[in-house]
Amino acid sequence: MNTVSERAAPLRDSRLGDIARTLAGATAVLRRHKLDFCCGGDATLVEAAQRRGADVAAIEAELGALDPAAAPALPDEPAELVAHIVTRFHDTHRAELPELIALAAKVERVHREHAAAPAGLADALQRMRDELLEHMHKEEQILFPMMAANPGARLDPPIQRMRVEHDDHGEALAELYSLTDDLALPDDACNSWRALYLGLRKFTEDLTEHIHTENNVLFPRFESSARE
Repeated sequence: MNTVSERAAPLRDSRLGDIARTLAGATAVLRRHKLDFCCGGDATLVEAAQRRGADVAAIEAELGALDPAAAPALPDEPAELVAHIVTRFHDTHRAELPELIALAAKVERVHREHAAAPAGLADALQRMRDELLEHMHKEEQILFPMMAANPGARLDPPIQRMRVEHDDHGEALAELYSLTDDLALPDDACNSWRALYLGLRKFTEDLTEHIHTENNVLFPRFESSARE
């Protein structure tokens, strides 16, 4: 599998997941250009850019200006990596989603006549919370303990199931962006509305990073062969 750090191929021919995994600062660049490096991490930079109608040369130049030596610091040992994922992402989602749901319900109720009101957002977030809680529970109770106990295990079937659920989370993220017009605030937005979208921006960025860390860093260590 080609990686950015090996420089075996031009950046445009490297997979998004590999770019995000090995090049510090790349996730911010990819996110800014709306290139899906978590669920769509198997696509190359040129493939993803062409699908978005983006300027691949400009994106490649931005990525090329980053420091390849400053790789993201993630634990090497599987037990430490899964513990990091639980603490950094799972616990954070559990703590933040109830308040985001409450804020969304308030904004929808108070501003229901506003043309930019995110109608349906609270329900979408509640569905997302329910699905995430079930997904994270399965990882924490079944998959992660197997990984921590046996770093050499091959766990293709449960990993494939988690990847499918990650794709579902990606679709849910797309729905959030659609309901909020890409988190665009109207000029007359109140403080609650601003707090909601600020929190949503953090949540969506965290979830994207969460899925990327599992799909492109953790899971490949326990799959029987490199993903094509």
